[in-house]
Amino acid sequence: MHTLTYDNGSENVEHVYINQVLGTQSYFCNPYHSWEKGTVENTNSIIRRYLPKKTDFATITTVQIRTIERLMNNRPRKCLGYKTPLEVFSSIVALTG
Repeated sequence: MHTLTYDNGSENVEHVYINQVLGTQSYFCNPYHSWEKGTVENTNSIIRRYLPKKTDFATITTVQIRTIERLMNNRPRKCLGYKTPLEVFSSIVALTG
């Protein structure tokens, strides 16, 4: 990974530090240009299938979150050559271990 693309939210104020740690370069999306971060928008839409808008997150259990996490990590993605995030992660960890 050489670059990271961020939203303009305050949660990304540490992007310079993250770049130093990961050896990456930051880019920021233009406001209201969701197509500039397609994978993020696609992932959000998948999450919304499990947790629709107006969901009260105070009622979501840890078990439910882990179930959604497992389902998403085992879902093939076009951007990963139809591999699952778990397959890609496991292959990278195995190479560095």
